[in-house]
Amino acid sequence: MDSALPLWFEITSYAVLVAILLFDLFLVVRRPHIPSTRESALWITFYVSLAIVFGLLIVLVANDAGLNGTELGLQFFAGWLTEYSLSADNVFVFLIIMSQFRVPKKMQQELLMMGIVLALVFRAIFIVLGAALLESYSWLFYIFGAYLVYVAIQQMREKDEHGSGEDNVVISWLKKVLKVHPEWRETERWRKMVNGEKFLTPAILVLVSLGTIDLVFALDSIPAIFGITTSPFLVFTCNILALMGLRQLYFLLGDLVDRLHYLGHGIAFILGFIGFKLVNHALHLNELPFINGGKHVEIIPEIPTWLSLVVIVITLAVAVLASLARTKREESAK
Repeated sequence: MDSALPLWFEITSYAVLVAILLFDLFLVVRRPHIPSTRESALWITFYVSLAIVFGLLIVLVANDAGLNGTELGLQFFAGWLTEYSLSADNVFVFLIIMSQFRVPKKMQQELLMMGIVLALVFRAIFIVLGAALLESYSWLFYIFGAYLVYVAIQQMREKDEHGSGEDNVVISWLKKVLKVHPEWRETERWRKMVNGEKFLTPAILVLVSLGTIDLVFALDSIPAIFGITTSPFLVFTCNILALMGLRQLYFLLGDLVDRLHYLGHGIAFILGFIGFKLVNHALHLNELPFINGGKHVEIIPEIPTWLSLVVIVITLAVAVLASLARTKREESAK
């Protein structure tokens, strides 16, 4: 379903969200520091509130334009929650990258913010390509759905896959071609002098690592969001609002991330559910001649957006509550 929201609303939304993102980036570059728990919590509260207000505005504007505002609002909230949960999963990887390269605390904010900008660029490219391809080739829903089910199974089987800490091919190549000094101090950001010779700090390697990881995560998150809405506007705004608070979430969770034992399981279930929904949707649109002679297949009815939202909310709630219960049991046993 195409959003067909008024052009003025879409342009204004992009302008406001980009302005907030640039302001956040300006604060990070102008005043590098280690955010306190209170500061991180306040920023996350602001971004979550912003997403809720934005979703309600979509409902109001869509209704005024003669559209189904409730449906579009549900699509936005389901998409935003999915992307936010996937972004929270990114924190696991970011923590490992920062630890692997021993990034000074004051430098982490700037690198995380740059990583978020890279993620938005990659996702914008995938969204534009994905929307165009899905509009022309509905059979791609089969591929997206099957891929998400595969990712869900892999995540269930390899819960500790983020812990290898090994260099990828790009990082290994950069270490060979660039003069990168393996160590840095709090006062060093991008360059350092050693015995009168200029070296790059590992910051460039960290940035490339974040960019590579962002690219990989985009391959998972974009098919997932297209399983909820095919509106490029909703897809992109869901991604922007989900990524905006990622930096603060990183500092707020910190070591607490390891206590969310079942978050990965919950995210895997959500991906599997959306993958099933995509395949079911593809069957309803079926244009492949070797499946039921090219005729539509209706094994079960299309899964409504409100049900998707309920499944996502309940899954995340159960994953978090089960994790907290396990942590409490482990602490009591000590």
